[in-house]
Amino acid sequence: MTTLVFGHKSPDTDSTGSPILWAWYLNTVLGHSAEPALLGEPNTEAAFMLSHWNLPKPQIIGDVADDQAVIIVDTNNPAELPDNINNADIQAIIDHHKLVGGLETKGPIDITVRPLACTATIMIDLIGDAAAQMPDNVKGAALTCILSDTLEFRSPTTTDHDRAVAERLAGDLGLDIAAYAADMFAAKSDVSAFSDAELLRMDSKEYAVGDTKFRVSVLETTAPGIVLDRKDSLMNSMTAVAAEDGVDQVLLFVVDILKEEATLLVPNDLVKSVASKSFGADVSSDTVVLPGIMSRKKQIIPNLVV
Repeated sequence: MTTLVFGHKSPDTDSTGSPILWAWYLNTVLGHSAEPALLGEPNTEAAFMLSHWNLPKPQIIGDVADDQAVIIVDTNNPAELPDNINNADIQAIIDHHKLVGGLETKGPIDITVRPLACTATIMIDLIGDAAAQMPDNVKGAALTCILSDTLEFRSPTTTDHDRAVAERLAGDLGLDIAAYAADMFAAKSDVSAFSDAELLRMDSKEYAVGDTKFRVSVLETTAPGIVLDRKDSLMNSMTAVAAEDGVDQVLLFVVDILKEEATLLVPNDLVKSVASKSFGADVSSDTVVLPGIMSRKKQIIPNLVV
């Protein structure tokens, strides 16, 4: 049986590129039959990566069959995975997020969870000397994942090891990191074709604080004005998106990659309270700037208070 390798719903660059990287390793180095897959359309930066490196877009799946062999990457959260995931044959998990719990397996599996900024960094380590065999387009995917998750080393999740692996990959490819990252972020910032609901779900994770359920959405961009010009429409759309997704509130953080700050949209008193209690922010309008806030994983979700 072919093993499916996939990351989380609303796939970002790491959840698009890492399945490609690991499927290459399984097929080429280990001689296993594996295919990368996506749980939705990739975001604009991930689509740029596929186009730039001439990589075919992995198949998009809605669910998995009973006993389907799968490897989960870039998440371990059942809420971000297919509904039938616990009836699949989970063979491995490779991730860099905290353990959430709730996944069930049919037997012992390989689990690698490391405190690094990017799943692709972990994979390069696991692949070891065989990484020298990677074709340029797979190396390019790995590099793109690392630069994306670290925001070109600006994110507080960045480790020296992430940087070293990225610099080694860029050297192999003869790429200037700053120039390539600028092209990546320009692609990520082009959100004009997306509806409000698509933007609110594009890079988001569900998270509960006590009895309050949030969809925590982050839009990383070098052109925050493009998103903030739509703030009224986005805030009006939050109610419908929250109802459809079974959460109480959508929190949208627009991260300015270059200024290294986030702007939180404040549509109501609940979000105003969250901004005040979580980040010590003094909210006087329908947006609030949070200096230095770049990472959902390290700075936003751990600090959320209702």
